[in-house]
Amino acid sequence: MSGHSKWATTKYRKGAQDSARAKVFAKIIRQVEVAAREGGSDMSANAGLRTMYAKARDSSVPIDTIERAIKRGSGELEGVRYESISYEGYAPDGVAVIVECLSDNRNRTGAEIRNIFSKSGGSMAEPGAVSWQFERKGVLAVPRTFEEDRVLEVAMEAGAEDLADEGEHWLVTCSPTDLMAVRSALEDAELSPGSSELSMVPTTTVEVSDESEAKRVLRLIDALDDHDDVQNVYANFDIAESVMAAYGE
Repeated sequence: MSGHSKWATTKYRKGAQDSARAKVFAKIIRQVEVAAREGGSDMSANAGLRTMYAKARDSSVPIDTIERAIKRGSGELEGVRYESISYEGYAPDGVAVIVECLSDNRNRTGAEIRNIFSKSGGSMAEPGAVSWQFERKGVLAVPRTFEEDRVLEVAMEAGAEDLADEGEHWLVTCSPTDLMAVRSALEDAELSPGSSELSMVPTTTVEVSDESEAKRVLRLIDALDDHDDVQNVYANFDIAESVMAAYGE
């Protein structure tokens, strides 16, 4: 899962340092609206909304902003209806990429995503072409200040499957259905995660050893991630930490 975890690390740091917080908020709010529309506004009965509410709070989205998004999604307030769309493709060096979007115009979004792939040296693929190389998982980033053994013990007892050292934090993975239980257990043990979300974790990875090729891959991922309709980008690359660090500077 190195490709996923390294990119997750990059996104985690970027999110903490990103000055364009309004854009980050807008993407998360769309996810909250869709979760409320699909499962209702009652968080006790809507696991997807609970997950998105936690993600929004992790990103410091104001509570009143989240509540308005829930009301728009449930129909209590007027709002735009967004459609969930996934695209699959390849970055340079055959790296598999999944792009998850929320859009109010499928044709426009599809054309723009295809253009990003093309301009960045990648290519779009048919549905199912790369998704078989990923598994849906719950992913939690726990600050490295907490002791590994304690985090591992609490997380595993709550249903976690794995814990990885990702530099500034421990990356805990679990089944999607166990995400909130693992998060709650960590919080109860005063080991609160910095973030928790549902993610697509690669089952196989592609090693990108050439530095110039690695930068091409990362530029494509960044370009996709910066698109307003794109909510998540997943890729199965394996790039050296030194290259990742240099790219992020």
